[in-house]
Amino acid sequence: MEAAVRFLHFPSTVAGVAAPPRLKPRSLPSLRRHLNQEFPSSAVSVFRPFPFHLSLRPYHKHLAPSPKALSLPLPLPPLDVDRITPLAVCKWSAVLALALVVTKKTIGLLLDPFFWTYFSWSWIFWPWISAVALGFYGLHCARLHSLGLASPFQQIVVVTAAVAWLTVVPPAHFNGFLEGWPILLFFVYQYFFFFESSVRRRLYGDLYPRPHDSKWDVRLPRPFQVGFSILVLVGHWLAAYEGPELHLIPGGWANAGIWVLILMTLFMRYHSVLYLAKYSEKVAVPMEVVQFGPYRWVRHPIYASTMLLFAVHCITLRAPLSLLFLCAVCAVYYGRKADLEEELMLESFGERYENYMNKVRYRLIPFVY
Repeated sequence: MEAAVRFLHFPSTVAGVAAPPRLKPRSLPSLRRHLNQEFPSSAVSVFRPFPFHLSLRPYHKHLAPSPKALSLPLPLPPLDVDRITPLAVCKWSAVLALALVVTKKTIGLLLDPFFWTYFSWSWIFWPWISAVALGFYGLHCARLHSLGLASPFQQIVVVTAAVAWLTVVPPAHFNGFLEGWPILLFFVYQYFFFFESSVRRRLYGDLYPRPHDSKWDVRLPRPFQVGFSILVLVGHWLAAYEGPELHLIPGGWANAGIWVLILMTLFMRYHSVLYLAKYSEKVAVPMEVVQFGPYRWVRHPIYASTMLLFAVHCITLRAPLSLLFLCAVCAVYYGRKADLEEELMLESFGERYENYMNKVRYRLIPFVY
């Protein structure tokens, strides 16, 4: 400290200039107070006269938890016994009991080997609740479709519900489970009945109906349509009842012919709609007599492909009597509809369509009918 005083000493007289006042050394406490005033963020202790922390360790003060974070959690509020009523006790006891029962049933179901062996909520272990709900919703969507109010999703539901009640519900009911052909036929039926929509989207980019002459909307009376739908449904249920159990149906190369029939059915349906669309206005009004593709073999290949699809279903389930029943129903219904269409074609195209009829003699089944 004396060295510092000597360093700050000035001579008393310098050429008439008054000497500045002598600086008095500050004591350590006053120096500490002065530094604390200059650097308020740094507290200077007695053992640390400089306000800087001289250390080689990284400075992680900003990562240190706040004092609040280190404080103990608040104690739980005291239990107010006066608010507990017998009704509240009964209510929460019932909720707790229900939760325990559901948990026990769920754990038991998950640990049940039978559940995992025959597990399926929709197809393998058939639930009748889902089947009936799908059927009723499909009927509701069909009603909306008949009124022209069905959305695209509801139209898909109509097809899906009808296909499910034709292909998977009957075998599941009579066998108690599903495997093999019914599951495959469900997707084949779906693919089959969406061909017209896929062709329309391919040609026009959408599925909206186009304005056309209503005379080409050839339909039988409503009782015939309802009766045909019911008989087709009955025929599919008879096939599931008549055929053997699903696990007894042979597989392998014994089904090679069935695969050929499936491919032939899909080929005929797709090309029938496609060739008809090429020579029709908006797939509804014909502009020319189509004589190409499947129309070289039968005059109504779209109806013939539907008959072939039903026949494949009966053949896969080994149900010959149901096959004859469905073929007879389709022959009567589609035969009557073909008569109306051919009268309209003769009226519109005259000799050209008459020559086509003489050239292609069979309506629905080659060499038979």
